Amino acid sequence: MARNRKTEPDIIVSPAAVAPARRKAAPVTRKPRAAASKAPAPTVESVPDATVESVVVRYSPTNGEIAALAYSYWVTRGYRDGCPEEDWLRAERELHQRTL
Repeated sequence: MARNRKTEPDIIVSPAAVAPARRKAAPVTRKPRAAASKAPAPTVESVPDATVESVVVRYSPTNGEIAALAYSYWVTRGYRDGCPEEDWLRAERELHQRTL
């Protein structure tokens, strides 16, 4: 059986041609900032009453919460009868009413 021979010669690199290893840079040390340079955060007392507005954040229940409540309706019925869509809508309506 014939042997496969390499047709390309091996590349030989001299050690002088290889770049020297780099040294790691010294870690940068930073001075802590002076506490006096920071402006104090505004507090509720420092803001005049005329500019304070009430913020209403409406909570929206997640699909997982609605699904868990709808599933509990099915469980209380003994795992029979009913409609999954009706359970879902009932759970959704009840969770929205709880958050108001």
